[in-house]
Amino acid sequence: MNIPEESFTRSAGPTLGVEWEVALVDPHSWDLVPRGAELIERVQAATPEIQLEKEFLQNTVELVTGICHTVPEAIADLSHKLEHVRAAAQGMGVALWASGGHPFTDYRENPVSEKASYSEIINRTQYWGKQMLLWGTHVHVGIRHEDRVWPIINALMTKYPHLLAISACSPGWEGMDTGYASNRTMLYQQLPTAGMPYQFADWREWQDYMRDQAISGVINHTGSMHFDIRPAAKWGTIEVRISDASSNLRELSAIVALTHCLVVHYDRMLDTDQELPTLQPWHVAENKWRAARYGMDALVITSRATDERWVKDELVDLVEELTPLARELGCEAELQLIHEIIERGAGYERQRRLYEETGSWQKVVEATSKEMDSLRPL
Repeated sequence: MNIPEESFTRSAGPTLGVEWEVALVDPHSWDLVPRGAELIERVQAATPEIQLEKEFLQNTVELVTGICHTVPEAIADLSHKLEHVRAAAQGMGVALWASGGHPFTDYRENPVSEKASYSEIINRTQYWGKQMLLWGTHVHVGIRHEDRVWPIINALMTKYPHLLAISACSPGWEGMDTGYASNRTMLYQQLPTAGMPYQFADWREWQDYMRDQAISGVINHTGSMHFDIRPAAKWGTIEVRISDASSNLRELSAIVALTHCLVVHYDRMLDTDQELPTLQPWHVAENKWRAARYGMDALVITSRATDERWVKDELVDLVEELTPLARELGCEAELQLIHEIIERGAGYERQRRLYEETGSWQKVVEATSKEMDSLRPL
């Protein structure tokens, strides 16, 4: 069987692209509304240059940046698109809302978008696929050569809990508090093509793996692998898909800044022949679970010798370490917002506090929706 190899489109520099999944909700019931396609049509009729994408669920639109070079440029791009999306939503009588998961909606009332690959995912995965009422943030960073991709991905996996903790915002599910900071993380990994990537040694191993997936029919059915971090060969990027969908652009900018800095940091370590950090697969898996469960209060494994530290302390030190690079990349102010998240509480903490005060997930969705307006970018 002749399977063509995946060709990596090398990027000249560490360019940046962001995909942000935003849902539509009814401003009275605060339940989801399956009118994403209508909203996209309205926006593009008024402003054809605005790039929006239909997503897995009909209640969702995806805001996608162009190719950017700095975090402020990417956030400004998203902010511009958001204003047009917000105007269209207001004209339709619906509100915008973003989070990792909706706390009370019924998956049976949320249809999937019309697309062959989406239908095939539902056909194959049945109950688990139908429950994927989940929203994420995807950050692409340009990589100049495919030989760098897997060493950097393996290093990024050591910072999995850091990226998840600051973005976690899906504590509620089917009307209850799950006890998790990111229930999305636990649900999404139930898909057979999702979850943690294998720690491939190099691009050749990845090619062999993808060839196996093609021969066995996996890719033909699903379109691609949905790993938490994966190569996006068509764009010449590493795509980091760890984070829940941010409720606002201010916190999103901090997540994008940390991601951008980490990728460039590890890329430069390769330039100086430094050994990139790795953790045993079982430690990576444990860290993923701890961050999904405890969020900002996670005790995480930091070394192959099984040393542990609180993720908040790790984040403080990481911001300090990466600040000179962030200054060079033009995102120092955005990276410093991680301190603000630590002080204010991550999205799941705010949602849980309000639910404990009111006993109402409707009020939680309402408050989370309003964060899109109140927590503005810099």
